[in-house]
Amino acid sequence: MRNRQTLILVILMALSPIFVVHSQQMGENSVVFSKVVYQGNDQVYQKYPLEAGEFYNPILQGCYPDPSITRKGDDYYLVCSSFSMFPGVPLFHSNDLVNWTQLGHVLDRKSQLKVEHGGISAGIYAPDILYNPHNETFYMITTQFAGGMGNILVKTKDPKQGWSDPIKLDFGGIDPALFFDEDGKAYVVHNDAPDPGKEQYTGHRVIKIWEYDVEADQVIKGTDKIIVDGGVDITEQPIWIEAPHIYKKDGRYYLMCAEGGTGDWHSEVIFVSDSPKGPYIPAPGNPILTQRYFAKDRENKVDWAGHADLVLGPDDQYYGVFLGIRPNEKGRVNTGRETFILPVDWSGEFPVFENGLIPLEPKLKMPGGVLENKTAQEGFFPNGNFTYREEFKSDKLDYRWIGLRGPREEFISFGNGGLTIQPFEVNIKEVKPTSTLFYRQQHKDFSFTASMEYQPRADNELAGITCLQSEKFNYVFGITKTGNDFHVLLERTEEGVSRIIASRKLAFNGPVQLRVQADGDDYLFSYALPGADFVSLGGPVSGDILSTNVAGGFTGNLIGLYATRANDAKPD
Repeated sequence: MRNRQTLILVILMALSPIFVVHSQQMGENSVVFSKVVYQGNDQVYQKYPLEAGEFYNPILQGCYPDPSITRKGDDYYLVCSSFSMFPGVPLFHSNDLVNWTQLGHVLDRKSQLKVEHGGISAGIYAPDILYNPHNETFYMITTQFAGGMGNILVKTKDPKQGWSDPIKLDFGGIDPALFFDEDGKAYVVHNDAPDPGKEQYTGHRVIKIWEYDVEADQVIKGTDKIIVDGGVDITEQPIWIEAPHIYKKDGRYYLMCAEGGTGDWHSEVIFVSDSPKGPYIPAPGNPILTQRYFAKDRENKVDWAGHADLVLGPDDQYYGVFLGIRPNEKGRVNTGRETFILPVDWSGEFPVFENGLIPLEPKLKMPGGVLENKTAQEGFFPNGNFTYREEFKSDKLDYRWIGLRGPREEFISFGNGGLTIQPFEVNIKEVKPTSTLFYRQQHKDFSFTASMEYQPRADNELAGITCLQSEKFNYVFGITKTGNDFHVLLERTEEGVSRIIASRKLAFNGPVQLRVQADGDDYLFSYALPGADFVSLGGPVSGDILSTNVAGGFTGNLIGLYATRANDAKPD
């Protein structure tokens, strides 16, 4: 009898997701988010409205760094780094380099992405996407700093239909990229340390190349060779030569790399050779892209430009995608490293990013033949100032919503009331999968408002919103319980040390709205009970801990719908 009851329970759970959700809700205190509104209002877009034939730069606002791009026919595909975000490697598609849709993510399964125990800036670094016309296959190669993975490759015949499980590659270093020559031969280039005993200074790196066996999907042992030592001029001790890509034009091979580190000395440099394995000679006009030489207080500042990839555009002109930042008035980088694009002049021997060696402008002319800017329309990704509303009425999440270290499906469900989060017994400050649904900050000036229905049962329970740069640098703004009293509180965590900024006792029985607003570096957290106006808690606080150049790491601020059964934030 007991075995029969167990069998019936297993069958019911397998056949009925509703039953599973209901069972969880009976045993745990869930949270329902019925609506979220994100609104961006940056002054630069007010001052520079688009005219006919123009589009905004960056094309992907928020934490979408390290872009790589490839083309098949009229289709362009672009990927970015995702670190420990889950799913990993956001995948975008366009037919014109102006209007982009997100197709999903390349790494969307646990078998592909093993980041459950990694810090937020671990995981996936510098993915490279490339189409191989010889076997009509798309490849994505990257470094996964988690789960013992190292350098990996996945592939597909159709990026819209999902990607293979990862193939571990037998070499070290980081930032791998593929090159498929016209004769069908394949190569891998990547960043690595100098040979043992030959490191000359901190940040001294090399670029290596390997022959690649396409049938075996593995580098060929013994074929590795250093093709760049240090950078353009090793006597000047250049740091962090990385993110290499090889292109072939007019019978010659061009090696393009980032140099100078991913901060304020970042740049893009180019080399040329008559053979894919070198020797490579640097261009006399390097760098071909940088923003490092200009006044620190310049208007509409874009900085840290580099880590680029080239593609032939729809007008038969080359274009380059690259990362850059838009710091706020205090020089802080809360939106993280974003994806920009520029036309590239390759009429001479070497490519040069057009206007990439002067201060970058917020607008660009659309490529020739592109008739309409459809951003934020018909499913195309928005940029500039925009409002994004989500009422969670579909059982399919918008791809902009991501988890951290684990699948979203393990803690969310959908119903008539909206999105339900089943809280984990995990705190946002732990290096574990959290029950938090994140949206990237995409503007310096923004508001993010969430409507939530929740009543905590004990002081270890909390739900609300979080602004997260990392597990050691974040704000938590939510509702918890002490004794018989409910409290709303704001907690600041800096370098792993938490303190309560403010707390207030609440009398409520129903939905509550929570809001975070940013005016540059000033962040304001407020709440509203039914029928009442918003009330701030703690006044304006600094966004310093949400900045990449304060907190370290490689991500931008992530705004999360957060619930936990491991709360340690106690009201004053």
